[in-house]
Amino acid sequence: MLSTQLQYQSVMKNCKSLFNKKMQDYGSSWRIMRLTSLTDQIFIKAQRIRGLQTKITRKVDEGEIPEFIGIINYSIMALIQIELGVSENPDLDLDEALNNYEAQEKIIFELMLAKNHDYGEAWRDMRVSSLTDLILQKLMRVKQIEANSGKTIVSEGIEANYHDIVNYAVFALIHLKDFD
Repeated sequence: MLSTQLQYQSVMKNCKSLFNKKMQDYGSSWRIMRLTSLTDQIFIKAQRIRGLQTKITRKVDEGEIPEFIGIINYSIMALIQIELGVSENPDLDLDEALNNYEAQEKIIFELMLAKNHDYGEAWRDMRVSSLTDLILQKLMRVKQIEANSGKTIVSEGIEANYHDIVNYAVFALIHLKDFD
């Protein structure tokens, strides 16, 4: 079995590659999106995954993998938006966007290493459907925090929830790609 670190890095390499290609196609048009819009976009993707996991018939021939990749990339875009603020215009060139992506990726990876150590790789025994439900729960939390103008009393904030969403989606992709 490959190590979690190698599997994680392989998944993130694929996600960043798609982000890079979409940046070349569309530029940083996503920079105009408010955080609530990005949260809703991620929510739609997570709901679609849940639907794919529960429905027998599919009308669109795309599976869970591209949706989990979308969740990761939109979550990193949201984290970049938190860091830089929303822009009125696409204001990042490809190199700037990739540098911001990689900075967020590093923070999330370090968090995964710390939590994975403490939890003893418990995610390996989880089902992809449970990871999907956890992503949806985190999104519900983010929506509530957004409704509270970004304020919490005792809970972790929006960024921490996005970090966890990325890590849960990476774990789901590792399960789906069966890296053993």
